[in-house]
Amino acid sequence: MTRMQKPALSFWQIWNMCFGFLGIQFGFALQNANVSRIFQTLGADLDQIPMLWVAAPLTGLIVQPIVGYYSDRTWTRLGRRRPYFLFGALAASLALLFMPNSPTLWIAAGLLWILDASINVSMEPFRAYVGDQLPPPQRPTGYAMQSFFIGVSSVIASLLPWILTRLGVENSAGPGEIPDTVKYSFYFGGAMLLGAVSWTVFSTREYPPEQLKNFDDAGMVRHRPLDVSRTRRGGAIWFGAGVLGLLAVYLFGWDRQLYLLGGGIAVYGVALLVLSRSRSSNMFTAIMADVHDMPEAMRKLAVVQFFSWFALFAMWIYTTAAVTQVHFGSTDVQSAAYNDGANWVGVLFGAYNGFAALAALIIPVMVRRWGLRVSHMINVWLGAAGLLAFLVIRDPQWLLVAMIGVGFAWASILSLPYALLSDNLPAEKMGVYMGIFNFFIVIPQLLAASVLGFVLRTFMGGAPVYALAVGGASLFLAGVAVLRVREPAQAAAPLTPSSVPNR
Repeated sequence: MTRMQKPALSFWQIWNMCFGFLGIQFGFALQNANVSRIFQTLGADLDQIPMLWVAAPLTGLIVQPIVGYYSDRTWTRLGRRRPYFLFGALAASLALLFMPNSPTLWIAAGLLWILDASINVSMEPFRAYVGDQLPPPQRPTGYAMQSFFIGVSSVIASLLPWILTRLGVENSAGPGEIPDTVKYSFYFGGAMLLGAVSWTVFSTREYPPEQLKNFDDAGMVRHRPLDVSRTRRGGAIWFGAGVLGLLAVYLFGWDRQLYLLGGGIAVYGVALLVLSRSRSSNMFTAIMADVHDMPEAMRKLAVVQFFSWFALFAMWIYTTAAVTQVHFGSTDVQSAAYNDGANWVGVLFGAYNGFAALAALIIPVMVRRWGLRVSHMINVWLGAAGLLAFLVIRDPQWLLVAMIGVGFAWASILSLPYALLSDNLPAEKMGVYMGIFNFFIVIPQLLAASVLGFVLRTFMGGAPVYALAVGGASLFLAGVAVLRVREPAQAAAPLTPSSVPNR
């Protein structure tokens, strides 16, 4: 069968297909910058926050591979991926409207679960969408464009409570009540999310599945036969290790958050045991078989993603507590100092996302000069330096300088691993493999939620600023690990949006 070359897209076609990320990240940034504040306001102790946050990565672990599996098999009047963009955005917008009005802590935690699941329904197909629509030389540009929109929207979203305070909106409230600055920010975010995603849904088109298979970058699906005895043996080992871990936490009275780690290990063992005994073909066995058949580049990138997202989750969980305690001198959530510090964290998060938007314009130039791997290493090492700087900077204004490095790391994490990965994936399984790739984003976040609190209390005196130092070390290791990944030859000279010819 003759293979065709996938046509290059124009600047505005790439713009339209990535514009929905402006809205998705608006909701995601509001969540990252404000959910810890909402939880603490509703009565959560600092020790509880990692477990309350676990809803976010856990829903991604479950939702993204399922959405990827079904989006690979979907074709409607809206296309292949776009139905998931739209319905996920609708549900996420509703969750944003209700979350700041939560009357209790556990309702807020439940709404975080719904919000993150809905965002994942929209976000996962967007990653596959770039691989579907763009030829390999344009994929780094497509993912960098997504990073640009992520940075721009996150600046606005993270700054919203601070901006509203300057405009005279009340930034404090009574015990157990969410300030109006946070409420109005979430309302605006819901409208932005739905509007931006709708723009992409109704301004773009998709290649039918049959046409995608005929492009020369489609790749081949090669399945290795399942080694049943090895899979069964591995499942028994993982299950046994998980059960022993759960017993150890119970018998020795260790931190209850470690139940999450033991339970996750045991569940993975059960999944392998079920796979070894299954004789039917269904969604579960198909996804597990694809995990078994992961491309070699994906296995190596998994290590890079693990260290990168462990660091990011540590930052999202602990920056508010670290800055309010160390730089504003307060742990009282009702105090003006605490709320000023929490607003400043929004400014810092807005700053690193602003720097990420600028970095997204620079990254294609870096890739042309140094390639994907070295560029990614440089960027995550800049992020490591930024997080470690929290240990030595005491003037909160100077923390903005640290956010430059974090911004470059964030833009790179959101683009270059996906560019490295997408050229190694078959077109007909782009969605499910992008969903499986999310495992290596979620697993480190679950690990962070399980062990970071325990590590801080046991070895670091409970000071949240040291969680940011752990994150810095983790980003350094991510930079080392990326050098092990094979770089596709065509990725060395990506097209920039301005150089792409019109169709």
